[in-house]
Amino acid sequence: MAGTLTFLLISSLLQGALCETFNINMPQNINVVSGSCVIIPCFFDVERNHKNNLDDSCKAYWSNSTSFNSKNAKLKPTKEMTGDLTKKDCTTTFNNASLLQRSKYYFRLECNNSLKYIFTQAGVDISFIDDPPSPTLTPSTLEVEEGASVSLTCSAPAPCWSHPPALTWSPNLGQSQETLQENQDKTKVRTSVMNFTASHLHHGNKISCTAVYQKQDGSPDVTAETSLTPDISNSPKNITVSVSPSGPVPENSKVSLTCSSNANPAVWNYTWYRADGDQETFIGTGTSLNIQVSRDRRTFFCKAENKIGVGRSSSIQIDVQYSPENITVSVSPSGPVPENSNVSLTCS
Repeated sequence: MAGTLTFLLISSLLQGALCETFNINMPQNINVVSGSCVIIPCFFDVERNHKNNLDDSCKAYWSNSTSFNSKNAKLKPTKEMTGDLTKKDCTTTFNNASLLQRSKYYFRLECNNSLKYIFTQAGVDISFIDDPPSPTLTPSTLEVEEGASVSLTCSAPAPCWSHPPALTWSPNLGQSQETLQENQDKTKVRTSVMNFTASHLHHGNKISCTAVYQKQDGSPDVTAETSLTPDISNSPKNITVSVSPSGPVPENSKVSLTCSSNANPAVWNYTWYRADGDQETFIGTGTSLNIQVSRDRRTFFCKAENKIGVGRSSSIQIDVQYSPENITVSVSPSGPVPENSNVSLTCS
């Protein structure tokens, strides 16, 4: 048993030692907006016997060839362009991406000692695009009930995080907050989170996020946009009653009452009521209702219902015309009057 433990211990130590080899981590590919800057995130490791050789004399080089040295290297970043090489950070900023071309680039480390190495284990594919990719909306679709709290996230790649894209919402429905987030491969994305409360007024109206990329070569900015059309469920709104024919109608004639509303999902039940003082009397169902009008000045209203809730219209009163009844004549002054005197007759 002791022999087995000794073997396992030695194996673990050897494995740990072997792990300290030349290695490099960087994105597999980066899309650069033409005319913009680009940052290549890059981190490396060296063999154990070279750790003490990482000093201030070390320099970074990039080339699209695996067989190069400091003399034929096409790109010689200054110390201001790179990370701290003594901390194994080879992240490089190219403010003028035109120095690059569409190709795969490899990193070489050269120090004023025995440490000189080209990391061929991995390279980064640089591609140039005239139009940036469309931002990503999360969620990509929006189906909620009115009154729900909504959080929309817009994300756009930031190949040059010193000049990330600006994100704008249209319409701006609430507070938004922008951050710069890091992907697993150390590239970064610009994100904007907008929070708002869903309203029936938002239903069917496009919400868009626009990313604006500023170019460093002085050419015009370029934009990309993504949008969604929200589906907001709500109880019936804007419920109205219309009367046909409109205007005054003769007594005992028939009129048609029509109830309409805005609702999502659609209304599945319309009900009609007559208001008798404080009492509500049910008189029918359906979108339209035909009634015979009388001279008593009653009011009517409708209710609309869907699976979200119920809404009520305001009350209407129909203007009914009818022939005169209970016609009377009054005399003033009343009672006996002298001959040849004047009196006033009033018909009502």
